[in-house]
Amino acid sequence: MKKYLLSALIMIAASISAKAQFSLGVKGGVNFSKVHFDDLSDKTLTGYQAGLFARVGNSVYLQPELYLSGTGGKFDSNENNTAFSGRVRFTNLNVPLLIGKSFGEKDLNFRIMAGPIYTYTLNQSNSVPDNVGNAFSDFNKSNIGFQAGAGVDIGAITADLRYEGGLTKVSDSFAKRQNLWALSVGFKIF
Repeated sequence: MKKYLLSALIMIAASISAKAQFSLGVKGGVNFSKVHFDDLSDKTLTGYQAGLFARVGNSVYLQPELYLSGTGGKFDSNENNTAFSGRVRFTNLNVPLLIGKSFGEKDLNFRIMAGPIYTYTLNQSNSVPDNVGNAFSDFNKSNIGFQAGAGVDIGAITADLRYEGGLTKVSDSFAKRQNLWALSVGFKIF
């Protein structure tokens, strides 16, 4: 994870020295995540995100971010006449590195963006029946995914809608990939 942060800082510093447009801001929002489990019916869980972003460039830009998020998923099963349901929640540190294109004027523009995201799980909790509880504690701490979305800037206010898909499994044992939709609002400090 240190390599990703260091790379982002080097790119920001290089862009500033080339007199590119630079902005730094805070963001927060809501996400709707789902974990696809083998042989279980999965449902969406509502979570949060809050953190920082930087944007370097004009019409084509680079946007590294660092934020905390709450994600996870709900599931239920009715196999062998045994019904159960539960949920798993993750507290994550996310580091996306997005490349985008903006259209419009400085105080009103629309954007599209995409890029990779590294997610490190800081905490994991679950709510499952006792007879299946141990199976739901084997999650990977590090995951790689992608984000793609669109946004709008109105003055210093910025809003994004993004889709995030997992490229790695959240568990080697039973769960496949996590995906989510995220809606965030931010404020450019400078």
